[in-house]
Amino acid sequence: MIQLDRLTRRFGSFLAVDRVSFGVGKGEIVGLLGPNGAGKTTTMRMLTTYLTPTSGRARLAGFDVLDDPLEVRRSVGYLPENVPLYGEMRVREFLRFRARLKDVPRLKLRRSIGEVVARCRLEEVENRIIGQLSRGFRQRVGLAEAMVHDPPILILDEPTAGLDPLQILEVRDLIRELGDRHTILLSTHILPEVEAVCGRVIIIARGRIALDERQEDLRRDTAIVVEARGPAEAIRAALQTVPGVERVTLAGQDGDHAGFQVHTRGERDLREAVGLKLSANGWPLRRLDLRRSSLEERFVQAVTQDTLADAHREAG
Repeated sequence: MIQLDRLTRRFGSFLAVDRVSFGVGKGEIVGLLGPNGAGKTTTMRMLTTYLTPTSGRARLAGFDVLDDPLEVRRSVGYLPENVPLYGEMRVREFLRFRARLKDVPRLKLRRSIGEVVARCRLEEVENRIIGQLSRGFRQRVGLAEAMVHDPPILILDEPTAGLDPLQILEVRDLIRELGDRHTILLSTHILPEVEAVCGRVIIIARGRIALDERQEDLRRDTAIVVEARGPAEAIRAALQTVPGVERVTLAGQDGDHAGFQVHTRGERDLREAVGLKLSANGWPLRRLDLRRSSLEERFVQAVTQDTLADAHREAG
């Protein structure tokens, strides 16, 4: 449903998005993450035809953002970070106005508006003036506006920004429900939100893709936390030989004891094999814990690795 091919955007000499390529299939809910200034919002604005790519291509629902921008807009519901609303209009009046602009047939207007009012839980405020609503209700009005023409694709930029904890939970539930009918690309700084609703995570750093993995694959990445007494480098080299170990990093030293993170892939718990390796070499064990990788750790790792790689390229 969404396909990017080396999508690039420059602002003068500044490269905001650098040859980004990824695809989002029908019915997927994908989280687009990255630090401030990484290029997330710029990417979304190109996908929704608000910005023109400097180079590269993007297709949504089969339509090219450069060749068929009007068809792309008909196929996409876009909720920007700062929701543009007409504060002097009433909720239902505003939704009717936007539905007409989006070419919703007259015969379907009442039903379409009724559906989004119900799905976004706006019944109690549908006849109130938008400017008098709370931030949470205004955010829901923006989401209803994005959905009113029933597009196959929804692009949501920070959909829970400024909401209280209860409202955040309600919007998360709504996004999960919307995944049954829509393909969703979701940008947010709230990592638990991505873990709660997204099946896949794409991380952008410095305008480039730093990570693209499914949630279940992220959770399979495990690390064994080890502390043992003995020569640190010899212990690290021995642990590296345990079958199933991907890499071993030194986490610190405390006197004669050294701490390590033993990174593994797959579902196997290698704690017993690690313990046997240490015992066979006569290194007393002080700690042996299994820790599952979190999205926060992978986010920091992906962004840090990309930044270091960029620094090496500049130095070289």
